[in-house]
Amino acid sequence: MNYDQSWMGYGWVGGIEAGAISLAAGVVLYAACRWIGRRNGWSDARQIGWAYFLALVLTARADAWNLFYFNYAPLQSLQLLQAKLAQVHDAEGIGTRVLCELVGAGVGVFVAWAVCGGHWRRR
Repeated sequence: MNYDQSWMGYGWVGGIEAGAISLAAGVVLYAACRWIGRRNGWSDARQIGWAYFLALVLTARADAWNLFYFNYAPLQSLQLLQAKLAQVHDAEGIGTRVLCELVGAGVGVFVAWAVCGGHWRRR
């Protein structure tokens, strides 16, 4: 996330908060993609795909990058590692936060698809 995360909790509490933000973003972005897609003749799959992709880019980009960076980037010194870790809120729970962001965005897009699309009323 590209905003101040100091207000967020640690561990699973912070993960659930990040997931809730991703869920809200997924709902809003699906509504926007549906509005654009209906005008351009997009299928449901294209609307869902773009909404999920944009939700992840907007909400999970920084945390996913930090998770990748700390696992695969060669860190030349202990001081560099300490400096990078100091910039991350809750470095121990970053994997939990990324997981909750991925799931939250997916659930948000699914709920918006089910409600906006009226697919649950057809049965």
